Amino acid sequence: MIQETRIGLARLGKIDPESISDAISHGAYEGFKKALTLNPEEMLSRYESSGLRGRGGAGFPTGLKQKFTSQSCSDCQKYVVCNADEGEPGTFKDRTIMENDPHLLIEGMLIAAYTIGASKGFIYIRGEYNLSIERLRKAIVDASSRGFLGDNILGNAFSFEMELRLGAGSYLCGEELTLLESLEGKRGYPRIKPPFPAEKGLWGNPTLINNVETFVQLPAILINGLDWYTALGTSESKGTKIFTISGRVNRPGFYEVEMGTTLRQLIEELAGGMKNGYSFAGALLGGAAGTFVDESLLDTPMAYETLKAKGATMGSGAIIVLDNTTDRIDFLQNILEFFKHESCGKCVPCRIGTTLLCEMSSQLESNPEILQKMVNEASYMARTSLCPLGQSPILPLKSFERYFS
Repeated sequence: MIQETRIGLARLGKIDPESISDAISHGAYEGFKKALTLNPEEMLSRYESSGLRGRGGAGFPTGLKQKFTSQSCSDCQKYVVCNADEGEPGTFKDRTIMENDPHLLIEGMLIAAYTIGASKGFIYIRGEYNLSIERLRKAIVDASSRGFLGDNILGNAFSFEMELRLGAGSYLCGEELTLLESLEGKRGYPRIKPPFPAEKGLWGNPTLINNVETFVQLPAILINGLDWYTALGTSESKGTKIFTISGRVNRPGFYEVEMGTTLRQLIEELAGGMKNGYSFAGALLGGAAGTFVDESLLDTPMAYETLKAKGATMGSGAIIVLDNTTDRIDFLQNILEFFKHESCGKCVPCRIGTTLLCEMSSQLESNPEILQKMVNEASYMARTSLCPLGQSPILPLKSFERYFS
């Protein structure tokens, strides 16, 4: 039977989340202390060699992003920003980390800041995450009082300050450039790329943006070494991934496993299989901006390269399990209504396109052929929308057509 391999969740249930002393006694900040014994160039090399990829959904190489941000300028202000605005339906991994081990996130951001030469950091957190907010606020105060934040940290020349900023419920602000607009006090509208945040991010300065799960991988890589980390996962997807499983399974919840674990192992072994009276009828991987799969992909390794080869995506790690009683059309309509509701309206393809998709979906039951028109409309949106929200409906629609039409 498959076993969990925990990095981001390693201290979950073992420490008091509100006690920095308890966290330190279980290894908190040891990775950061080791980082301070190395120079930033060595750090950049280690993370680039680690194969770590962003856990927010896109899977961009973390070390490469650090390198781009570090090399943007030598003496300018740089920022580290944590995207904790976890708004993807079916996803609750970042909340779990922040509620149970807030010091691990702070440590990961400290390591990233030291690596790229940043002196200021922000955690942009979903406003509804009350317990996470409460615990992070306390953790930041406690870390400052212990000398892990502030000037000349632990007697070194490195200084770093951190602030917590609350989101206001916009799904769109989970997109990195829109998040930066919100951080700057502006309305959450998307920016046009390029320039990318590594070159011109927060207030026009180089900015490293990662999500919670990505940051919390950083300490373990330093503590345990590259050989240990690169032995986890697959050739192109290193380390572990936290999956959040929901639906009519016996043990819904969060599971951290090596990359390459199959969907069948996750659902049948870790989540305990389907409840009595229900059978597996598919799954939505990655939340609303993800892809549907059917039973033919149950034995596909959950890794970036293998899922891409099958036309699927890992996304945020959400796995919403469908069963024999699920109304698939109604399920799809809920996704499309979600996109319509969350559209900011800045660009015409998304503003009008999401409305059209909802209108057409109401005809699916009586006119299945309209699905092809919906896919065509979503393809146009993907080519012409300004940000990932308008570019996303093609993913669930095309995969719905492939597996369920």
